[in-house]
Amino acid sequence: MGKISWEVIGSIVGAPIGLLCLLYIIWGYRKKTLVKDKVVLITGATSGLGKACAKIFLQAGCHVILAGRSVDKLKETSDILRTELGKRQLHDPKLLVMDLEDVPSLPGKVKDALRFHGRVDILVNNAGISYRGQIEDTAMEVDRKVMMVNYFGQIAITKALLPIMLSQGGGYIVGISSVQGKFSIPYRSAYSASKHAFQAFFDCLRAEVADRNVKVSIISPGYMHTNLSQNAVCSDGSKHGVTDPTTASGMSPEYVAQRVLQAIEFNQADVILATLMPKLAYYTRVLFPKTYFSLMRSRARKQKIDYLKNK
Repeated sequence: MGKISWEVIGSIVGAPIGLLCLLYIIWGYRKKTLVKDKVVLITGATSGLGKACAKIFLQAGCHVILAGRSVDKLKETSDILRTELGKRQLHDPKLLVMDLEDVPSLPGKVKDALRFHGRVDILVNNAGISYRGQIEDTAMEVDRKVMMVNYFGQIAITKALLPIMLSQGGGYIVGISSVQGKFSIPYRSAYSASKHAFQAFFDCLRAEVADRNVKVSIISPGYMHTNLSQNAVCSDGSKHGVTDPTTASGMSPEYVAQRVLQAIEFNQADVILATLMPKLAYYTRVLFPKTYFSLMRSRARKQKIDYLKNK
């Protein structure tokens, strides 16, 4: 009798819940934003996630502007994308040489970007640099470099483009952050600090432009299989030059790029892409801070041995 009762209850409750879920999915697709023929500016577009995003947006029929520091790498990336996409590529990408450390030059670079198509509909702030080091050993120049690339450069481009988006009636700004913008881990101080600032800025921007048809999404991935750790800067300014095991086993940039496109299509404000452990760390930091601090102390002790060994 008990078993039958639970089956009956399950059928009674399950049917309307299933219907509601179906309606929610249908409603979500009704609100889907079409990106075909939109103009997309992607920073850090010559490798990793930036390159994967370029491919995804080209496949979706967008006009893509590839931005990066090296004209040779931009040309190489453009050629590779043409070869990989073939007839699926509706528009040829445009190339924009841009150095995020040269902040005063960035408003002019945005004007150069506007000359291609007369507008930019979607900005993907993707370029960034990582860091490995102990705070007491890290030169201020290193902190400044990481903050310049990961924060000041990104907001300079955003501020230069924002009036354009407002005047053209709307736009979409995507910020590629990190789970380390949600919580800090030892020996990543400069990187985590830059991503915390990045997150705070775009959270403020989202609220301020919410009624003016400019939408903002922050994507916070965990470890990705890219060259980010290879190019990470160390405490003395040298390159880390090593692919960390966590990076090697991380998510593919292609998967994250697909989620970036999805965030735009469905106006997802804040997306955390990570395995269970980083998500648990984030919620532990929010709900049980003492436990989190204790765990980070233990992690710092263990990692210090490896850090001193590799110095």
